[in-house]
Parts: sequence; structure tokens; C-alpha cells
Amino acid sequence: MFWQSQGGGPWGTGPRGGGPWGGGNRGNGGAPGPRGRGPQPPDFEELLRRGQDRFRRLLPGNFNTRTWIALGVIAVVVLWLLNGFYTVAADEVGVVLRFGAYNRTTQPGLNYHLPGPIEKVLTPSVTRVNRTEIGYRSEGPATRGAATRQLPEEALMLTGDENIVDINFAVFWVIKDAKAYLFNIRAPDATVKSAAESAMREVIGETQIAQALSEGRGKIETDTHGLLQGILNAYGAGIEVTQLQLQKVDPPGPVIDAFRDVQRALADREKLRNQAEAYRNDIVPKARGAAAAIKQEAEAYRQEIIARSQGDADRFTSVYHAFKAAQDVTLQRLYLETMEEVLKNSNKVIIDKSAQGGSGVLPYLPLPALGGANGTASAPAQGNVSGGSAPVTGTGQSSLPQSAAPPMPPLRGRQ
Repeated sequence: MFWQSQGGGPWGTGPRGGGPWGGGNRGNGGAPGPRGRGPQPPDFEELLRRGQDRFRRLLPGNFNTRTWIALGVIAVVVLWLLNGFYTVAADEVGVVLRFGAYNRTTQPGLNYHLPGPIEKVLTPSVTRVNRTEIGYRSEGPATRGAATRQLPEEALMLTGDENIVDINFAVFWVIKDAKAYLFNIRAPDATVKSAAESAMREVIGETQIAQALSEGRGKIETDTHGLLQGILNAYGAGIEVTQLQLQKVDPPGPVIDAFRDVQRALADREKLRNQAEAYRNDIVPKARGAAAAIKQEAEAYRQEIIARSQGDADRFTSVYHAFKAAQDVTLQRLYLETMEEVLKNSNKVIIDKSAQGGSGVLPYLPLPALGGANGTASAPAQGNVSGGSAPVTGTGQSSLPQSAAPPMPPLRGRQ
């Protein structure tokens, strides 16, 4: 207790002269204070001195200045060693450098390294997706509708058909190997931008402008992604490209209107070509079908003519063989068949000369009547002056017997 350290007690002497019944500090020559006066403020210098004396009594003997220096050095070393504790976040890895050279990689959590300047730690984020823009720069956060600043020196590229195209695209990448990322490349962002621009220019240089502006965008993204990743792997950059996204693929601004007119003309040409192709696909099969039908009809007619000619030839041959076997009979039959074929559809008047008696008078024949529309006689044939006449039938056939017909002239057959 404070009052004990002053050398007094409840009944002893102290700075105030003792306990509750004692007087003031008579040993110091002080006069006793008036009865009932309040407590006086302590003497801080005296208290500090007495505290130092007590601390010296607690320590072992011979505790001199060198000991104090050693304790101070130990305290400083302890504090310096405690400064080596560090924490790695969940999305980071720790890369420990010893005298500036790579030493080890630590995982997320509480870790320890020798304090500087012996060792120091770098904690790059390996899960954060970094964004590199080529051909433009976003003014503020890269969100939809954000203002952008165009960079023509990066965006204008030459296509395979010697046209200029304005391209804006973004590359998304993460750190794959922290050690390679920190020590193999000097400026990671600039390296990724330069490699991406080079890869895009190579792919666009092999692509037609019409393909780049329409259906070829997916192929451009895929080819550029693969080429860019190959370049970064060759550099040993420790970077993995997660996505390459085309933002804009347009003709240059000063010629975009003329280019669109050309594209509309090309679209019209393609439309007319498709219509012509459709008409061709419609008319050509019909023409081929008609040609095939005509060819088949001609082939059928040919077969018919050949068969008919072959039949006529065979019939002639059979008649010839029959004629060789019996010439007279064959000649008579041929004559009768021929006359029957000739006279079967004509008007005929048969005159019986034996009935005229050989008077030599020419009989009257009603030829105009015989040439009527129906081939029927309008009046009977007039006889001669002696009354000889031959009645004519309606079909021009005489009622005379067949024996009264004129005799058939003789025919000479081939021997």
C-alpha cells in the first residue's frame, strides 16, 4: 500500500506524521497542519525514485548498463522477428523472395517469412479476371453503355482482300503461374495487349472483309484466342486467356456509308442469282424430262418402223417363196388381191357386151350421177338404140353374172 511505502502505518509515522492520531512530519521540521485539513497531492518525483529503487532490489546483483543494452537489443530483435508474420488472402498466393530472388510459394492463410531486408513477400491475385482492351478504352467501369474512347492506331487493320476494317475487342485473362508471371515478363498488361493486337492482325490478314463482318466473327475469336495463348506460352508469361470477345467489327467511319451501299448491291446480286438459280432448277428438269419423252417416243417410232419393215420384208420373202413354188397360181392370186384392193372403194359400171349383140353403138352412161356424193347412180344407164342396156346397181355393181366380166389379161410371171 502507498501508506506502507512511506514508512508509516495506522499508528506509525508518515509524511503526515502518523496515523489518524498522529501529527505532521516532525522529522522534516514541518509544522503540524490544522486539524481537519484535506489530503495533499503526492510528490511524483519521489514516487519515481522510490519505484526505481524497488525495481533494482528485485533484480539480481551487478545489473549494469551493458545488461540494459542487451535487453534492449533482445527486445528489438523480438519485435523484428514478429514482423515476419503475414496473411495471404483466399484469392492470392504468396511468393517469398530472399534477397530479391525467388525462394518459395505459400498458400492462403497465416504464414511467416524472415523479416526484411532478408525476405519479402508478393501476393498477386490468381483468381481475379483481368481485362485488356484493344482499339478503345473505357471511360470508367467497363459496363454496358459506358463511354469509350476510340484508338484508331490500334483498331484499324488490313484484311486478306486488302480492305481496312475497324475492330474493337477485349481480352480476359487470369494468372496461371504466379512465379512465371512475376519474373518472366516485365509489364504483364502491356505484354498481353501487344500480343493480342499482333495475333488479331495476323488472323484478320487472312480473312476476307465480308466474312469478318458477318458469319466469320466466331472463327476470328477462336483463331485469335488460340494464337494469343500460344504466344503467351512461348513467352512463359504464366497467363491463361479465358475469353476473347469482339466488341465491334465495322468499316472505317469515312467510308462506312459507301461500304453499306456496296453491301446492299452485293445482297441484291445474290438475291437475283438465287432467283435465277431457282428458275434454272425449275426449268432444266422439265426440259430434260421433255427431251427424255421425245427421245423415248422417237425410239418407240424407230422400233415400230423397224418391226413393220421387218414384217413387210418377211411377208415379201414368204410371197416370193410361194411364187417360186407355184408361179401361175401366185400371179393369179396377186392380180386378184391387187384389183380387189384398188376397186373396193370406187364406183364401178359393168357392161355386158354379149347383151349388146355387137351392134357397135356406144351406150350412154350417167357419169355425173355416178360421181355423186354417196357414189350412187341417180338414173339407170341408157341402153343403145337396139334396146340393149345393162342395169346399174346402187353401188355401181352390175347384176350380170361374174362370167360376163371381161376376161383378165394375161400376165407374165418371172420364170
